Amino acid sequence: MPGEARPEDEHAAPVGASPRLHARILQMLRRRILDGSLPGAARLMESPLALELGVSRAPVRQALAALAAEGLIRRAQGRGFVVVSGGLVAEPPGLVRIDAAGHDRTGLDPALTVKPSWQPIYDAVEKAIVERISVAGWRIVEVDLARHFGVSRTIAREVMARLHQRGLVKRDDKSRWYAPALTADYISELYELRWTLEPLALLQASERAPPALIRRMHASLEDAIARAASLTGRELDALEAELHVELLRHCTNRTLLEALRLYQSLLVAHTFLYDASSSQFPSEPFLPEHMEVVEHLVSGDVTGAAQALAKHLRGACARAIARVDVIARGLEVRDLPYMYRLDKLALSISRD
Repeated sequence: MPGEARPEDEHAAPVGASPRLHARILQMLRRRILDGSLPGAARLMESPLALELGVSRAPVRQALAALAAEGLIRRAQGRGFVVVSGGLVAEPPGLVRIDAAGHDRTGLDPALTVKPSWQPIYDAVEKAIVERISVAGWRIVEVDLARHFGVSRTIAREVMARLHQRGLVKRDDKSRWYAPALTADYISELYELRWTLEPLALLQASERAPPALIRRMHASLEDAIARAASLTGRELDALEAELHVELLRHCTNRTLLEALRLYQSLLVAHTFLYDASSSQFPSEPFLPEHMEVVEHLVSGDVTGAAQALAKHLRGACARAIARVDVIARGLEVRDLPYMYRLDKLALSISRD
């Protein structure tokens, strides 16, 4: 059963940022500007960037000052900076790869990758949730999570906040964290919101998305369709992310993007779902559906692309329900020291 709260360990070893953190942030932002992932006129704010990266504001402030000195950004009216359109010509840009969870998987030197102290624990907890929500809903106890991983409550709290931001966990009426089960009704609700919101985001994103991104998406899909029967779950996950995350993040309506991030929680589970139900489809049905969206974008038919995206998501909803049903019937999972199956908790309470 869930443990009781205990005082934080004040003597826990701090997990601090590695040396030259500002230089690593500078390198990451510079690459995103040069390859078009951060387009001209995009606004960069010190506090939101620090929150996104899980670092303090000081190294972000240094990185932004260095980018301004390079001419890649300039001070905005009011607060923050904006990316300068047609910035400096620099080294050939690398490809930016965003996974379905919204994480940047760009092929950068690992030494330049910013890894906040909560990240390894977040990855482990996210994986545990994704592997279990096909079967049932789960209570997650913050104090037990901190105890299990040997970290402070502050880090555990940050992990839960990030999971909430990704839509993987919610709070019940007593403010307790839980990961809802992927029931057919819940999947349908998520997809209904997605096929309503994502086409709207696409209409805006298409105006600002770099043409090189559209060409890359088309080439990626051509390659994937040619070898559809042998694609791995991770490769399918990356293709999903190109359309639903990387392209749509060029939408200028930030509130819409925040809503999408919450309702796209199923994207986080896609690699697991694809691998666990690989025998269900001879080749992945979304590939030609994505290609239809991209071909409309290539031809300049943005309205057609938005309609094709909505049609794709309606079909994907039925497939997601079928996948989860197959997985739930054949998967055995157990409680973890910080995760407790909700239906068992309810049964235990009813017997008391």
